Parts: sequence; C-alpha cells; structure tokens
Amino acid sequence: MRKVTTTSETETTALATEFAKTLKSGTVIALFGDLGAGKTIFTKGVARQLGVTIPVTSPTFTILQEYALPNNVMLYHLDLYRISDYTAALAFGVDEYIDDPDGIILIEWAERIPELLPDNTVKITIRHIDDHTREIEIPENLDIE
Repeated sequence: MRKVTTTSETETTALATEFAKTLKSGTVIALFGDLGAGKTIFTKGVARQLGVTIPVTSPTFTILQEYALPNNVMLYHLDLYRISDYTAALAFGVDEYIDDPDGIILIEWAERIPELLPDNTVKITIRHIDDHTREIEIPENLDIE
C-alpha cells in the first residue's frame, strides 16, 4: 500500500479523480475510515471523473445511490454505516450490486461485510489526521499521482 497525504478536500478529490481513471466495469472499491474521514469526498471525486453530473451524497439512510454512466455502466455507491453485518446487507440485496459485471461499486463502511467482498476488491483506507489533513492508503499497483 502507498500512503498519500492530502491537506484539503480539493486535494482528496483530485486524488480520487486520478484513481477513477484506472477503473473498469466490475471493480469493487472498499472504503475504510472513521466517521468524517473523507470517504464521501473521495466518492464524489470518483463519481465526477466517471461522468456523474448530479450531486453525489452519502446514502446513509437509503443504503444505495445509483448513477448511470456512459456505455451502459452503473456506479453503485453503498453506505453500510447502518448495516450491522453481512447478513443484514444480504437482506438489502447488496450482493447483487457487488456481483454486477457492468457496475463500478464504491462501498463506504466496507468493514461491515468482509465476507461479501471479492478477492480482487480495491481497498482504500482514509485516516483523519486533523481538520484538513487526511492520510489515504491506496494500492501500490495503481498508476496515479
């Protein structure tokens, strides 16, 4: 894993934008981090780069937001904060989204469902250092700045 330090929402969004350029259909991205760490900010950057033009918000209460992308690809943004474990996630049909080969799946609070994450899940951890600073761990093999 490579650690990148960002000192603003703008920098976190820029990192997410570069990361999004590496994504292909069927990719599952698991975002780990405490409440307020910046998972949704990161998600917004990914969504913008993928072509989402409407406001991106965290689906804390609805669990899922779906965004249509070009080429019949979907971006699924899941927020599992209110899910207790993988059995509760299965009741919501989370596995159907994770298994969609035509989707890009971003999961906030992915630590709630480790049993459902595919082996090739891209895992990103965001740590809140202070009001503006974040330490973001991303896989080494991604070609991003």
